Amino acid sequence: MSKRHLGLAAGAAALSLLLAACGSSGGGDTTSSAAPSDTASSAAPQGTVGVILPDAASSARWETADRPFLQEAFDAAGVEADIQNANGDKAKWSTLCDQFISAGVSVLLIVNLDSETGAACASKAVAQGISVIDYDRLTLGGGSSYYVSFDNVAVGTKIGEGLVKCMQDGGNASGNVVLLNGSPTDNNATLFKQGYEKVIKDAGYTVTEDQAVPDWDNTKAGTIFEQIYTKTNGDFVGVAAANDGLGGAAIAVLDKNGLAGKIPVTGQDATDEGLQRVLLGTQCMTVYKAIKAEAEAASALAIALIKGDTAAADALATGATADSVTGKDVPSVLLVPVGITAETVKDVVADGFTSADKLCVTDELKAACEKYGVA
Repeated sequence: MSKRHLGLAAGAAALSLLLAACGSSGGGDTTSSAAPSDTASSAAPQGTVGVILPDAASSARWETADRPFLQEAFDAAGVEADIQNANGDKAKWSTLCDQFISAGVSVLLIVNLDSETGAACASKAVAQGISVIDYDRLTLGGGSSYYVSFDNVAVGTKIGEGLVKCMQDGGNASGNVVLLNGSPTDNNATLFKQGYEKVIKDAGYTVTEDQAVPDWDNTKAGTIFEQIYTKTNGDFVGVAAANDGLGGAAIAVLDKNGLAGKIPVTGQDATDEGLQRVLLGTQCMTVYKAIKAEAEAASALAIALIKGDTAAADALATGATADSVTGKDVPSVLLVPVGITAETVKDVVADGFTSADKLCVTDELKAACEKYGVA
């Protein structure tokens, strides 16, 4: 593993030790949640953690990475967890929240679809004495006890730095740049944009189009970018796309116009599809976030709270994130993102996040994998 790129290993190991310590003092039977279902469990023994994931469409990570990593961490600690996915439906998300509160979970770990829905849930849970942990996305105005995520301005900064390097490497030291941002209801999208917009403008480029994509919907992203391309007649030298799904939608439009790989496009999440495009040169870069470490941090907080060990929880939350609605700082665990280019895709594989078998599936990709040392 490249220690230069993947400096999260030590932190992940420390979190694992804390999880093991939390689990050693007791625990009940474990419950597997291998697939999402429509309703939360009707009964929740003391010590149950309720988890609400947002969807399975905006990014593959929620089901392929977050769910199994969270379940693994809770299982290892002997803590019962009920993990549900709202599948992008705000009404279903709210119903899951109400069911978890009624069932009497001890801790609620949530990824909101928007802050308004999330805040209503968090407020009700806190009123019932349930500890709430915001996972990956901060719920503005919700009053959650803790927040676990990555430094999201830093994620945006990595996107901006990667795009600027690709544009400069392509001989464009200036020019128009398109911003294809995440959902306007997602506070993370605001932070991502804050990071990459600053880097792009500071480097002397002009932001000519700046569009948000509702609900991180990749189909909508394709339509929006098609309209941008038509409006500008392709007069731009780079595209700052806020995740791999949006980046893939933009690249599909560029490909139809013979420009895939000629105009740099960014991404985020190090999805298999995104990494494949990075290897093939149609996507400039992606951002790797060690989700296993994020899931372990959130699990460690939840387990400490179930055990009544607030000192251990507070010790984990060494950072703070401002809630612009409440005006308060939320104790936070903020992990470090890593920018990934074709030369460093092998580091993501070495970290166990994906595998060569998943990436190197065509002759063209096998050749690229061999070129860049992916094995």
